[in-house]
Amino acid sequence: MTNKYRNKYRIQSTRLQNWDYGWNAAYFVTICTNNREHYFGDIADGEMKLSEIGKMAKKCWLEIPQHFPFVKLESFVVMPNHIHGIIVIDKIDDGRVDNVTVETQNFASLQQRQSTRKNKFGPQSKNLASIIRGFKIGVTKNARQIHADFEWQSRFHDHIIRNEKSFNLISKYIINNPNDWEKDKFYNE
Repeated sequence: MTNKYRNKYRIQSTRLQNWDYGWNAAYFVTICTNNREHYFGDIADGEMKLSEIGKMAKKCWLEIPQHFPFVKLESFVVMPNHIHGIIVIDKIDDGRVDNVTVETQNFASLQQRQSTRKNKFGPQSKNLASIIRGFKIGVTKNARQIHADFEWQSRFHDHIIRNEKSFNLISKYIINNPNDWEKDKFYNE
């Protein structure tokens, strides 16, 4: 193997090191459209008015637990060019040796955990990335029937929710996002 590029073109991962994103926890996710295009609708008087693609995105989001039975959905909102939501992974056995360290309500413990898995990336069908990938595929497939150029940003942002206070603050942020649209970092005209 050569060091030809010496990681020059490698994008640093934003994921928390030593954390398996298949573990039980509550995750705050933000998924943006490519170039922050406004495919999902518009905000009027602090309320989101969904376009047809926006309605599809909402429907696909609500269907996530049908495809991933170990997932519970909490607060979410479809905005003109992004989606915010809380996904709770709640498996009976999430592969940890020290399952007893899981805090109540699936908030993530910051203690370092050891997994019994051999693959350091975990099974790619039962983790946060696979959930988001499935959601994006479902929306894209249907959205391109309406707008052939529909496209997602290639990545998504996630935050592991570590306690009830953080969970409540994030939930409030999600619910109030349409009211605060003009102050939102994803707002563009």
